[in-house]
Amino acid sequence: MLVKDRMSVNPITALPETTHKQAVELMRENQITHLPIVDKSGRLVGIVVEEDLFHAQPTPATTLSIYEIHSLLSRLQLKEIMRHPVHTVVPDCPLEEAARMMIEENVGCLPVVDKDAIIGIITDTDIYQTFVGLLGSGREGARFTLLVADQPGSLAKVAKIVADMGGNIISVVTWQNRFDEQVYITIKEYGADYHQLEQALDAMDVDVVDIREHPACAPTQYG
Repeated sequence: MLVKDRMSVNPITALPETTHKQAVELMRENQITHLPIVDKSGRLVGIVVEEDLFHAQPTPATTLSIYEIHSLLSRLQLKEIMRHPVHTVVPDCPLEEAARMMIEENVGCLPVVDKDAIIGIITDTDIYQTFVGLLGSGREGARFTLLVADQPGSLAKVAKIVADMGGNIISVVTWQNRFDEQVYITIKEYGADYHQLEQALDAMDVDVVDIREHPACAPTQYG
């Protein structure tokens, strides 16, 4: 999966001369939190995020009047608060490398640039949505996690069990626990008899860490 497969195309942009007030309205109208800044030739020169606009406003302790605050923000231009240089990515970059870059650079988005032109933007929300899709969240079926030996054929054995039980694998990922670095397989399948699948997995030479017929978690709210 590449960045171009998950990015938002033709992102909303602004000019360096765009004012704070105009930027706020633009981001609200388009329901975005990241605003790439391009010059009149279309070249990427900076980026503004929602947090930048917030920090540019006077604090609640200011002695300025509402009229003075509005006047100030209507004159404040994005070139005075934008972030630059901008971390970017190319459309053919693997999605996981883009995610790693976002973590290392502590940024919530990466403009996608091709031949010096911005053609898209990949955000942390896009990464979350991809993660949800990869694990089959929201789709009906059973989900199970196994602790397996880190050796060739482990995944094939599990896949055969699922197929023998009449199940169709919706998603599968292998991963390492961040604490013990042991290897796990998490599979979401649909079609197998849940109890027969559970018994078949228990009979395997693996450790069934978690298995559930209905993976969804009920949301909890406080306050």
